[in-house]
Amino acid sequence: MLNQRWRLLRYETHPAKMNMAIDEAIAEMVSFNEAGPTIRFYGWDPSSVSIGCFQNLEDEVDVKRCEELGIDIVRRRTGGGAVYHDKEGEITYSVICPETMVDKDINAAYRQICGYVVKGLKTVGIDAEFRPINDITVNGRKISGSAQTRRSGIFTQHGTVLYSVDPEVMFSVLKVDREKVASKGASDPMDLVTSVSRESKATKNDILAALASAFAEGKDWYLGPLTQDELSRAEAIANERYGNDTWTRSR
Repeated sequence: MLNQRWRLLRYETHPAKMNMAIDEAIAEMVSFNEAGPTIRFYGWDPSSVSIGCFQNLEDEVDVKRCEELGIDIVRRRTGGGAVYHDKEGEITYSVICPETMVDKDINAAYRQICGYVVKGLKTVGIDAEFRPINDITVNGRKISGSAQTRRSGIFTQHGTVLYSVDPEVMFSVLKVDREKVASKGASDPMDLVTSVSRESKATKNDILAALASAFAEGKDWYLGPLTQDELSRAEAIANERYGNDTWTRSR
């Protein structure tokens, strides 16, 4: 029988390669029905840049600047764009489950899961709204983005919530398309983003608690750790794939 009881993992921080490997290890265990559907919140230490599965590294990231600042780079298995994950200023979540547990329609699945983030933000007093296909905004400014993949019957959505923004670092490591920024009526990319700390007085723990509550609401869930099998498998995947320069520079 398919395990449909949700597991909620406590917030933890890991290096970039381990963060991506943990999500892949969980997906494997869910596909074997050795783990139930899982919601995970995590941070990045050190600060990192992740690029989408199909992106060209050199087109999206100032690799030399990342090296100067000690910022890790990792390629995700999900699509979407390049993201700067600040060690202190960003919360990442992942939802990993059999794809039969989410809507077949991609847009509907984004709306469903991003809806949990919107609800969490509203709990701390931020009037956020879902902007199709995969963003969440506050007064037109992006506060959260997300990306999905479906492989071997398993659905994974990664998403981020900006808690605070260091624009000098963010826009020195990401190669921003200035024409795209101008097409949205902005002269500075910072005009297009906002953060929890800018919109409310909520602490990082406040928003983490609000997000966890919003994601868990209405579900049969429990607070559980990663298993030793998942951690061991994640360490192997991190060494084989996400810590491997061949994977990172594969496009």
